[in-house]
Amino acid sequence: MLIKRLYDENLAQASWLVGCAATGEALVVDPNRDVEQYLAAAAGEQLRISHVTETHIHADFVSGVRELAGRTGARVYLSGEGGPDWRYRFAGELDTVLVHGGSEFRVGNVLVQVLHTPGHTPEHICFMVTDTAAADRPMGVFTGDFVFVGDVGRPDLLERAAGETGTMAGSARLLYRSLQRFKELPDWLQLWPGHGAGSACGKALGAVAQSTLGYERLFNWGLAATSEAEFVEAVLAGQPEPPPYFAEMKRVNRDGPRVLGHFPRPERRPGAELAGIASSGALVLDVRPWAAFRQGHVPGSLNIPLSRSFTTYAGSVVPYDRDYFLLVSSAGEGLSEAVRDLALIGLDRVRGYFDEGSLADCRAQGLVLDVLPELDAAAGRSLLRQQPSLMLDVRGRSEWEQGHVVTPPGAAHRHVPLGELTEHLADLPRDRALLVYCKSGSRSAIAASMLVANGFRNVHNLGGGLDGWVAAGQETTRALAEA
Repeated sequence: MLIKRLYDENLAQASWLVGCAATGEALVVDPNRDVEQYLAAAAGEQLRISHVTETHIHADFVSGVRELAGRTGARVYLSGEGGPDWRYRFAGELDTVLVHGGSEFRVGNVLVQVLHTPGHTPEHICFMVTDTAAADRPMGVFTGDFVFVGDVGRPDLLERAAGETGTMAGSARLLYRSLQRFKELPDWLQLWPGHGAGSACGKALGAVAQSTLGYERLFNWGLAATSEAEFVEAVLAGQPEPPPYFAEMKRVNRDGPRVLGHFPRPERRPGAELAGIASSGALVLDVRPWAAFRQGHVPGSLNIPLSRSFTTYAGSVVPYDRDYFLLVSSAGEGLSEAVRDLALIGLDRVRGYFDEGSLADCRAQGLVLDVLPELDAAAGRSLLRQQPSLMLDVRGRSEWEQGHVVTPPGAAHRHVPLGELTEHLADLPRDRALLVYCKSGSRSAIAASMLVANGFRNVHNLGGGLDGWVAAGQETTRALAEA
């Protein structure tokens, strides 16, 4: 038996390739939309992908099950658990087997046993594997979003991301009971989770690729809990806000993602077109670094620099119902990365791209580029004192509750998480200076570009964010619980 992990750093997401060397068959667990990586990995091991599965209906990326099965002709194994609202609506289109707790199937000499582990989602399943050519007991479990290294899956997403009101506490109790059953399995079992550090599918995921049940029983707080009531309270406390795009991903992955065949291959558009496209109100997504964007950009464009957080930020602020154009650094730098990362979360309606040289064409046509000022803590404090101002905090709610900036007399203060900013544009004043901040200055830079793109003119980003404010000796609140 061969097991290979394929990990996407930006999504903090792990897929797994399981192969039987004797028969040449292979299973892919939890594939994302970038199916070429699985085809290449299988070919490199002289395997053919004959089986495809996933642990649940994902919320943080577009599933690659449909795409990969279409490319390979593989049989698909999907959860038949979870009730009518969370069953796969595209299952009948493929060679699909719906599995339940206790189901089994084979990939060559590899025995795969299905465990129903509800809590993170109602339909969630895990896959326990045994290499029957060498052993009569299982080696490990693909745990998906059920058990991570150091953490367990969050049970609040159905309510907070998919709108299933009143489900959090019940899901948490289900998760606790699933964990109690899981703890009865042998300590030696290896655990191969679906996410690592940085994922929003938990609150304290470890960076180690895999673990064992015995180790997690000792050191994972979720498996160590012995009281259901205490577990429910703990697992629901401090969960980060799910990015707004999670709701879209749940719907897409339940109903059936669009099959692309390949990632979009946008054409370079002539620079002379950029000014007209921008003035028409079309969405231009500028993925250059913030320092370049703020010094000169096309009016109305939105800046989300390429980084490990690119997909999270893009999914939070880029609308799913609009086409868009990309603006990248010179010579198309970053184009492939941006197109791939956007497509992984379902933003695949790119109509073309421009590079940085197109900005010169805009200037030549008389278009005045927008600039966006950035202020350090001292200059920000002066702005708040000198003119009617609003300080806008775009961090998450838990961050706000832990402490925030103290504004000088006369300056207003408002908290709107980045992912909710579009919904609150009409509530924000246009007759005041806006000083936008987050923890470090990256989310607030995106928010500032959104505000300017929507007609706000007196907008400033707080460079260094709250960290810089504190380092400069400016006043902040303590945690609200202590205040």
